Formats: sequence, structure tokens, C-alpha cells
Amino acid sequence: MPRARLTIDPDFTIAPVPRRLFGSFVEHMGRCVYTGIYEPGHPKADEDGLRRDVLDLVREVGPTVVRYPGGNFVSGYEWEDGVGPRDRRPRRLDRAWRSIETNEFGLGEFARWAQLAGTEPMMALNLGTRGVQEACDLLEYANHPSGTKYSDLRRAHGDADPFGIRLWCLGNEMDGPWQVGHKTAAEYGRLAAETARAMRLVDPTIELVACGSSSRSMPTFGEWERVVLEEAYDQVDFVSAHAYYEEREGLGPADFLASAVDMDAFIESVVATADAVRAKGKHTKRINISFDEWNVWYQSRFHETAISKNEGDWQVAPRVIEDEYSVTDAVVVGTLLNSLLRHGDRVTIGCQAQLVNVIGLLRSEPGGSAWKQSIAHPFEQVRRHATGEILAVQARSDRYETPKFGDVDLVDAAGTWDAETGTVSLFLVNRDLAEPATVEVGVRGFGDLRVQHAAVLAAADGQDRHTANDEQHPDRVGLRPLDAVTVEDGTAHVTLPPLSWAVVQLSTVRA
Repeated sequence: MPRARLTIDPDFTIAPVPRRLFGSFVEHMGRCVYTGIYEPGHPKADEDGLRRDVLDLVREVGPTVVRYPGGNFVSGYEWEDGVGPRDRRPRRLDRAWRSIETNEFGLGEFARWAQLAGTEPMMALNLGTRGVQEACDLLEYANHPSGTKYSDLRRAHGDADPFGIRLWCLGNEMDGPWQVGHKTAAEYGRLAAETARAMRLVDPTIELVACGSSSRSMPTFGEWERVVLEEAYDQVDFVSAHAYYEEREGLGPADFLASAVDMDAFIESVVATADAVRAKGKHTKRINISFDEWNVWYQSRFHETAISKNEGDWQVAPRVIEDEYSVTDAVVVGTLLNSLLRHGDRVTIGCQAQLVNVIGLLRSEPGGSAWKQSIAHPFEQVRRHATGEILAVQARSDRYETPKFGDVDLVDAAGTWDAETGTVSLFLVNRDLAEPATVEVGVRGFGDLRVQHAAVLAAADGQDRHTANDEQHPDRVGLRPLDAVTVEDGTAHVTLPPLSWAVVQLSTVRA
């Protein structure tokens, strides 16, 4: 039976938990928007066409920030198409995903949806086919109170109050040759810096994200970040990172379950590069990371089935990358959340990609129901229970051999300490496919603790690691009580089922 020993102490913390770490992403891709969050005529749609059943699930899962409208989509997007009377909005070819964009849903609709969802909007700008002036025009439309061309246009469109959007992405994946308007690092860095300077003249309160690498495997990784930040360091607040993981031929479950090892290395490399630019340029502030796209995504399946550039019809909201997530996928997502949390001193924004249907936390059917995918459960639990300070978890675990990453811990862990509520929250993963794992946690420094809450996601009787939720069985994979948790003599003892993700909350006993 695999074993692990964790040591935690309230005096050894990393940083306050950044609430923006638990964000998501809505892109005009596939059915994320149309028949996802927006479907006029659906039995549960409101007067604005927003699906209330999906909105209720979004509130439960609770993303704290949502990035919009892309993604690759944004690099050819003209934001003006999505504002004003719907019957006057043009239909456009979306070159990124080879589909028809109706523009029925745009900035105003998204701002109202975000308010109803209780989430902070994060707006991405088109720096692929557009530039400084269009970015400033959009910012003026969104944030300036009144008395100017674009602020008064917003008011004429029915939104008297500014949207007050603080987070802005300066383009998307501009390092990628697939991107409309792809640029070299020097070209992009110069454009990002110029755009940032001009935007801050319109609204000095905004926070800006420069495009980092779209994956750690990009041939320009590292050098891209260095060149971009040398051009734009003083003008931006964050650099982005994107990563997707999958189990595929040649990359079996052992490596897939160790995906967080790659995410850890990705984050630490970007931090090192940003800090090297800081030292070289004698800058005073630190650049943090916006990990604004991450998830499990079966890209090998997508590339096998996607509409190619030379085939297929242009459609409205085609079914694209609607992955059904399994028990295994949920466990991997749990480790990715642990990686982000462990690095919460520098990764202060995170956006799981995407929210609905397109590699989504949630799924919905046109005219039908909506449900949570397996991966929504660890996301929701970490968002709810990771509060206070991030603990510096010292872990000793039995290890296993992976072809790609070498020796990897069988038990993955992260944790938080909330002094106000007296609560320790632990997020634990057993990567072993066959054996339960026993975990001992030294908690003596927290005083007298008792088990407050413990739940686990694992394959139930009659299921296997590939079991997933669907419209007919929306609750087949989810959380169940974890009874194998005790606290005795300053040590918590936890037994994790094979291939599982768990949340364990311990609270102080107060008079």
C-alpha cells in the first residue's frame, strides 16, 4: 500500500490564496456561447436568452473570473459587431474555428451574464488583425462613464453604467503560427507595450496581461517570454501561460497522471525568466502569471475529427471538442489545481478552459438539460474550500516510475490554512491505479483539530477509471463521503482509494 507523510505548520505559508486563481473561460467556439450559456427559445432561457439552468450550475461551480471572448477567436474579432441592436449585427466568418459567427451575443450580453453569474469579467483584445486604436476604443466603450463617442454609444445601446472591466488580455497566443496575425516576439512585445501605454491613458486602473507561450513545448518557449517582457515589462502586470494535457498513444496513464509535474516546471520556468528580466532591467515590481488556459483536452481526437481548412461547411455553433470527462480526467484536473495553488504566490490568475460544452466543466444540450462534468467537482471544491493562506506542504511519498517524467510522487498534495475560521483544507490525490494510499499529516502546530468535512471522487462499485457523466446519468461521477479520516495525537490519518481526488477539512476545537 503506498504511503505518504505530509508536514504542515501555520507559520510556514506561501501566500494568501488569490481568489482569481479559480477562473474559467468563455470563447466563441463551438457551443460554448450558443446553446451553452445563451439559447433564446430554450424552456429555461430568460428574457435575454441566457440559459438559467446553465447559469445556476455556473453559480454553483463558482468561477471567480471568466475570460472572454477568446482564445483564437479573438484574433480576428471586430468587437463592434457584437454591440447594438441584434437585428443590425453582421454575420461573419470565424477563421479561427471555421464557423459562422452570428454576433447575437457580444460584450453587453457578456457583461450582464457575468454580473448574474457573480464573476469578474476578463476581456481579451484582438492584437492579431487590429491594434492600438481599436483597443482604446473598446476600453472607452466598456469603462468610460459618458460624454465621448464610444461611452455614449454604450449608453445608446442601453447600458448607462460602465462595465468597469479591470482585467485585459493583450491578444491571445501570439507566439502560435496558427494564430491569425501571428507575430514574432519582438513584433508582439512592441505592439503590446504600445497598446498598454495608450490604454492606461484611457483608464489607469486596468490590469494588463501580456501573451506568454501557448505551451511549454513551443520551440520559442522561454525566449518568447524574455523578448516580450524586455519590450513591455513596465507596461504589463502579468504574463500568460497555457497548457493542456491528455492521455494518448505513447503517453499512457502513468505519464498522464503526472501532468502536474509538467505544469510545475512550466510555472517555475516562466517565473525564472520574468525575474531575470526584472533583474536585468532593474525593475522594482514583479510580473506574475495569468495561467488563463488550462485543462485536460484530447487534442489528438480533435485533430482527427476537426473541420480542416480545405474541407467542411461553415456552420453556426458546430459541435467542437466536446470531450466527456472521466474519473481519470477529474483526478488529473485535481493535480493541476494543486499545482496552481502551490504556486499561488506568483500564479494569481487562473482560467480553466472552457466553461460550457467546449472541453467544459459543464455540458448542455440544445433544448435539453445541463449537467456537471466530472472535472467540475474538484474545481468547485477547491474554489470553495481553499481560503486563507496557502500552506507550504512538505511531502514525502512513495514514488512510481513514468516514461516521461521519471520518478513521481504517488500522492500529490496542496493545502490552505484559514486562521479566521480555524480550518485546514487539504487537497489530496492518489495516483496509484490499483492500490489505496495511506497519508499521515502532521498537524500538531494547529492545536486540537477535528474532522469537519471529507469527500472523495473515485470510481464507485461497478465503474472503472473511464466512467463519465452524461445527459442520462449526470451524477454518475461525483463526490461521496470519505470516512477513512481520523485525527489523533497531532496526526491526521487519511486512506485514499485507488485513483482518487479528495478534500479533507480539519477545524480547530474552540471553547
